[in-house]
Amino acid sequence: MKLYGALLSPFVRKVALVATEKGLDWTLVGSPPGGDDAEFRRASPFGKIPAIDDDGFLLADSTAIVAYLEAKCPAPAVLPADPRLRGRAVWFDEFADTILMGAGLKVLFHRLVGPKLLKRPFDPTVAEQGEAELPPILAWLESVVPAEGWLLGETFSLADYAVASALRSLQPVGWGRNAEAYPATAAWYDRVAARPAWQAVAAIEDARRR
Repeated sequence: MKLYGALLSPFVRKVALVATEKGLDWTLVGSPPGGDDAEFRRASPFGKIPAIDDDGFLLADSTAIVAYLEAKCPAPAVLPADPRLRGRAVWFDEFADTILMGAGLKVLFHRLVGPKLLKRPFDPTVAEQGEAELPPILAWLESVVPAEGWLLGETFSLADYAVASALRSLQPVGWGRNAEAYPATAAWYDRVAARPAWQAVAAIEDARRR
C-alpha cells in the first residue's frame, strides 16, 4: 500500500500506526499538503494528506482510511466491537483531529511548517491564538486520562493512536508530551509509545528527518 504524505502530520502518522499495528505493508510516498504530483492528486483530488493507493484503490482522509483498513483487516481491531466503546473511540479520533489539532495546527504551521519547512510567510498572531487555545484542551485531556491502561480503559484503540499522534506532532513546537504540566497524560503517552507499532513508525519518521 502506498501512503501519501509526511509522517510529521498526525493524520498520516495515524494511518501508518494503524496499518503497522495490523501487520499491513505500506510504503511512504513523500507528498506535501497541496502537492501537484499526478499520482497523489488521483488519490487525493483536493490535495489533502494522507491518501492511499492500495492495489489501485484510492482513498484520502485519515478517518476514511482507518475505517477501510479496519474493514479490510479486522484483527487486531482498533475500533472496538462494543457500541459504546466504538463510539468513544471515534469521538477521541475526532477530538484529536478537530479540537486538539484544530488549535495545534495553528501553532505547528505558523511556527514550524510554514517558516522553516515550506519557507513561506507566517502569521505569529495565528500561532498565538493556537497557543492560547491549547492549555484548556490539554488540561481536559489530563483530567480524563486513566492512571493505567488506555483512553478506553482496558481496550487499546484508535483513540490512543489518534491523540498520541497529535501530541507527537506538537512536540517540536513545545506542546507535546509534558510530564511536569500533564503527568498523567505523559505516562499514558509513554505507554502508547512503547508499543511495537509506534516504535517502528517512529524509527521511520526519525530516519527521514536526519
